[in-house]
Amino acid sequence: MEIVTKRFLLRDFVESDRSSFLDYQADPRSQIFYEPGQASSENSIRLFKTFCTWASEHPRLNYQLAIVQRHKPCMLVGCCGLRGRGCDAGEMELGIELAPDYWGRYAYAIEVGRALLDFGFWELRLEVISGSTVSANVRIARLAEWIGAEVVAIRPAGSTWMSEQGWSEVEWRITRDQWERRITV
Repeated sequence: MEIVTKRFLLRDFVESDRSSFLDYQADPRSQIFYEPGQASSENSIRLFKTFCTWASEHPRLNYQLAIVQRHKPCMLVGCCGLRGRGCDAGEMELGIELAPDYWGRYAYAIEVGRALLDFGFWELRLEVISGSTVSANVRIARLAEWIGAEVVAIRPAGSTWMSEQGWSEVEWRITRDQWERRITV
């Protein structure tokens, strides 16, 4: 599975991505929105294995892809995905995670997000793409706003740790029609 953008190749994870993935996951900046128990090397190893397993599933319900630079195909920038497990038919959840060294750089998340939305709506024929994040994650809030997503719910945080931080859980969504109007404007 591959999606090509101007600067990136979004592709299934391969074993040679493991070290870079685990390295950026271990960076304290990456762990700011993770509960203490989630921010562990064991959890990162489990995630990497899960992403590799998803790539071989048929039918495929989850696409969690490595983001690599096209001119340096071994340079892992982060990961992104559309995940359908637990969603209604015709809907998937979008997620983008850039390694901290790439945060705020040259609209990387916008380029990746646009490619995932195009893939989801045009290739997978989805009707809705949704997402959720903690209220403190302003980068995702800006991305959701840029793509034209609407906030559909703001709830108290799902865990005591997040509540103690003063965070809420924000859910957003965009429909195929909204995306189509957004890209034709």
